[in-house]
Amino acid sequence: MDVPLWAWGAVLAVIVGMLAVDLLAHRKAHVVSVREAAAWSAVWVALGLAFGGVVWAVWGAGAGGEYFSGYLIEKSLAVDNVFVFALIFSAFAVPPAFQHRVLFYGVLGALVMRAAFIAGGVALLDRFHWVLYVFGAFLVLTGIKMLRQHDQHPDPTRSRTFRLVRRVLPTTDEYAGQRFWVRQGTRWVATPLFVVLVLVEVTDVVFAVDSIPAILAVTQEPFLVFTSNAFAILGLRAMYFLLADLMHRFVYLKVGLAAILVLVGVKMLLLDVVKVPTALSLGLISLFLVTAVVASLVRTRGTAPTDDPDQTQPDGVEERTPV
Repeated sequence: MDVPLWAWGAVLAVIVGMLAVDLLAHRKAHVVSVREAAAWSAVWVALGLAFGGVVWAVWGAGAGGEYFSGYLIEKSLAVDNVFVFALIFSAFAVPPAFQHRVLFYGVLGALVMRAAFIAGGVALLDRFHWVLYVFGAFLVLTGIKMLRQHDQHPDPTRSRTFRLVRRVLPTTDEYAGQRFWVRQGTRWVATPLFVVLVLVEVTDVVFAVDSIPAILAVTQEPFLVFTSNAFAILGLRAMYFLLADLMHRFVYLKVGLAAILVLVGVKMLLLDVVKVPTALSLGLISLFLVTAVVASLVRTRGTAPTDDPDQTQPDGVEERTPV
């Protein structure tokens, strides 16, 4: 797949432009309503699908299918991110009006880190073909562990990351609006909002360890890996405000995500033996995700966050919360 330099520049310009629009639209702290989140989610999804259409038209159905497969994998795993973010915000009692600012800079950092992860992963596969099998085995084991894992409700305030931040940085227990740092006397101290931002960034690194190998299982073209990741991540903030209050409904989400990880892991392990058609992969990923969501909504119909039928933590929340 021949991708000219100007195409990379155009994609980066679109991403930066959309981030700027989003920042301007939310420059004042306010609580993001479900209606606003739904509108922004529609914008981000439409942008991601439109770019996929461009890839399909310019580079063919094969490249388009690989892009959409990667996009769908990242989008489905992003739902799991939403639940962990909700746990972090709840644990630190982050005012709803300040949550968008944390997620904005969290996504900005995630794009940079994902680019580094992708570059490293592609370079490893180019130089050491056997790493392919390591990634595949890792995804299969991760999927099995996710499937077998009992529901847990980890406390972000007891994570190693939180303890390290409190030990290394001077912090305050009081919020100061949307500020990450405040001056106290002669020194600068971090506010709880900065601590939350660090936890969000670390969480994304943990999730990237799963999502990047998963996307590399469907395509090893750097342009497709990066763009499918980027356009899926761009809608993460809006997705959070849209789904955070519904996380108790997705009781079978972990089962669907586990099936997706096992599927792409097996595909990666068999890549040199059996070439699984991209269309088949895309179809199965869609089937697993839709089945998990529909089954969850049917199972929890009429329930509220405080009366979940199993009285347990939602399946979407697991112990991949900040390490």
